[in-house]
Amino acid sequence: MNIRRAKQEIMNTIEAYLEKDEYGDYKIPEIRQRPVLLMGPPGIGKTQIMEQIAGESDLALVAYTITHHTRQSAVGLPYITKKIYGGREYQVTEYTMSEIIASVCDTMEASGKKEGILFIDEINCVSETLAPTMLQFLQQKTFGNQKVPQGWIIVSAGNPPEYNKSVRDFDVVTLDRVKVIDVDPDFEVWKAYAYEAGIHNAVISYLDMHRENFFRCESTVDGKRFVTARGWEDLSQIICAYERTGRKVDTEVVVQYLQYPKIAQDFANYLELFYKYRRDYHVDSILSGEIPEETLNRLRYAPFDERLQIVSLLLARLCGSFRQVRASDREVSHLYSFLRSCREGEGNEASGTFQGAARYEALLNDLKKTVRARIDAGQNEKELKEEYRGVFRTLEEWLPAVQRAPKEEAWEMLRSRFSGVRDDLEAQIQSASELLEYAFDFMEAAFSESQEMVFFITELSANADAMWLIGETECPRYYRYNKALLFEDRGAEIRKQLDEIRSEMNGALPDQP
Repeated sequence: MNIRRAKQEIMNTIEAYLEKDEYGDYKIPEIRQRPVLLMGPPGIGKTQIMEQIAGESDLALVAYTITHHTRQSAVGLPYITKKIYGGREYQVTEYTMSEIIASVCDTMEASGKKEGILFIDEINCVSETLAPTMLQFLQQKTFGNQKVPQGWIIVSAGNPPEYNKSVRDFDVVTLDRVKVIDVDPDFEVWKAYAYEAGIHNAVISYLDMHRENFFRCESTVDGKRFVTARGWEDLSQIICAYERTGRKVDTEVVVQYLQYPKIAQDFANYLELFYKYRRDYHVDSILSGEIPEETLNRLRYAPFDERLQIVSLLLARLCGSFRQVRASDREVSHLYSFLRSCREGEGNEASGTFQGAARYEALLNDLKKTVRARIDAGQNEKELKEEYRGVFRTLEEWLPAVQRAPKEEAWEMLRSRFSGVRDDLEAQIQSASELLEYAFDFMEAAFSESQEMVFFITELSANADAMWLIGETECPRYYRYNKALLFEDRGAEIRKQLDEIRSEMNGALPDQP
C-alpha cells in the first residue's frame, strides 16, 4: 500500500487499541494489541507520518532509531541487590530503567499525556547482542524487565533486505505477534504532501514528467545508486537556501542528494532551464494581468516540455501565494477562538462579558503551555511553531493596551484590531483570487483547452491550499474547465496523450557518460 493508506491504517489501529469500555478498560486487551511493523524502502516518509499521526490524534510520541543503541541503553545497566527467599538472603541481579522506557515516562510527565506512540525505527537492523531484546520487545512489549506503560501503542519500522545488508529476518513466532504493513513508494501521494510542505516547484514539476525517477535503488559494479523521497525533499531545502543567498545549484550539488549520477545530471539540466524560463517569460508580469504578444508567439512554437515548465512556474507562484493566505486564515481562526475565550457567558460576543487583562494574560500563558506540551509530547515542533508564531506575536502586541484600558475600552480595542486583521485576510484572499484569474487569462490565451490546461487544472486539484482558496472564492473557470477536461471522455483522451508524451520524453533521457 502507499504511505497515505498506511498512515490511515495506523490511525485506525490506534483508535481501535485505545477504545475503552464503560469501566475505563481497553476493549482490546493489551496482549491482543499487536505492535505495528511498518516495512518499506528507505526515505519514503515512515518516520514523518508518525509525527503527523501523533499530532492529528493528539497523542504523545517517543521515537527512537534503535541502531543508535546498545543493549545496555535499551535494557538498562545491571546492578546487584539483595532479596530474601525462604528466610535466606540472596544477591540478585536487577537492571536500571531502560533509557527508552525512561523517555516514555519523561514524555508523559512533561506533556501530561498518558497515552501515546512508541516508535522504533530500523528495528530489523539491530546488532547481534540487541536482536533478542527486540524480539522480546515485539512479543512481550518489554525492554528487559520493564514493561511499556499501558496506553502506549508500539509502532516499529524497518527496511526490506534488498535495501540494507544489516537486515535480520524475523521468525514466524515473532511475525505472528505483529501487524505487518508493507509500504511502497507512490509519487501521487508524495506530490500531495510536497505541495503542503512547500517543496520547490522545480522538483515537483520535474518528477511529474519523470515519475520513474522518484524512487530508484540499483546495485552496480561501482556500488549502490539510489534516489529517495527523502533525497528529493532535502534537495528542495538546499535549492531554496541557495536561491536566498544567490548561489548556484549545479550537478555537483545535486548529486550530493540524488546519489544516482544520471538522474542528478538530468535534474541539474532541468533546473537550469527552469531558471532560464522564469527569467525569459516574466511570470510576475503575467500574474499582474500583462500578456505580451511575444510571449504567446514564442509559446506557439515551443516544445511541450518548455510549455509545461511555464505552467509549472505559474503554479509555483500561485500555490506559494495560496499557502501564505491559508496560513493567515489559520492565524485569524486562532485569534478568534482566543478572543471568544476571553468572554464569559453563553460563549459568544452578544451574551458574553470580557473578563479583563488578567484573564487575557492567563489564557495567553495557557495557550503557550498547551503548544509547549504538544512539542514536549513529540509532535511536529517546526509546524507548531510556524502555526502559532504569528498568533503569539499579535496577542503579545495587544497585551499592553489591554492592561492599560478599562474592560469595556479594552474589548472595543480588541474588536477593532481583530477587525483589522480580518480585513487584511480578506484583502489577501482577494489578491490571491486575482492572481488565479490572471493565470486563467494567460492559460486561455496561450493554450486554450489543451494538454497544458489539463495539467494546470490537475495540479490545482492536487494542491490543498489551491482548493481551499477556490472553495473560498468560487472560481467559476476552475469548475468549468474541471468538468470539461477531467470528467468527460474528451478529458480522458487528453490525459492519455499527456501520458504518452511524458513516456516519450522519459525514454529520451541521455545516459550519464
